[in-house]
Amino acid sequence: MSRPVRGTRLTASGGVLIIAAMIGLTAASVPLYRLFCQVTGYGGTTQLATGPATQISERTIKVRFDAGIGDDLPWRFAPASREVTVRLGEQTLAFFRAENLTDQPIVGQAVFNVTPHKVGAYFDKIACFCFEEQTLQPHQAVEMPVSFYVDPAIADDPNTQELPTITLSYTFYKRDAEPQARPGGPAAAS
Repeated sequence: MSRPVRGTRLTASGGVLIIAAMIGLTAASVPLYRLFCQVTGYGGTTQLATGPATQISERTIKVRFDAGIGDDLPWRFAPASREVTVRLGEQTLAFFRAENLTDQPIVGQAVFNVTPHKVGAYFDKIACFCFEEQTLQPHQAVEMPVSFYVDPAIADDPNTQELPTITLSYTFYKRDAEPQARPGGPAAAS
C-alpha cells in the first residue's frame, strides 16, 4: 500500500473517531449537565434529600411559593399558601392545588427551581409531586404536597448568610409538550 493511500485512510479513520466522540459528548451533555446542576445547585436546582435534616436551627427564613402553567395546559395551578416561615433544618410540608379545566384526562409534569439561584445547594426536597407525571381526570382538582427543608449550612455561607427569602417556583407543562411558559414566568398564573 502506498503512503498517500495509508495517510488518507489514517486521516479518514481519525475524522470518523472525532465525529463519533463529538456525537457521544452531545448525547451525554444533557444528563451530565443535569447531574452537575443537581450536585451543585446551579441554576436554582434543588437537592434531593433522603430524609430529614440532622439538626434544626433557631434561625428562620421565609419561603415563598410560585406557580405557573405552560400555554397549552388547560389547568389551574396555585400554591395553597403564598409563603411560610421555617426554621433552618425543619422539615416542612407545603401544598399546591391543580385543577383540570377540560372534559378529558390530561397528563402534566412540573419543572422547578429556587431563587436566588445560589440557594439551590441548600434547598432539600424530601418528597415532591414534581418527581412524577401527574394525570388529572376531567374537572378533577387535587392537592399536591412537597416536603422540604432548608439546610442549616446556608447560614455559614457568606453569600447566603443574610438572605431573608427563598422562592420555590413550579411550572406545569403538558406532557410531551415543548416548555413555553406564559409571559411573565412562573408567577404569571395563579
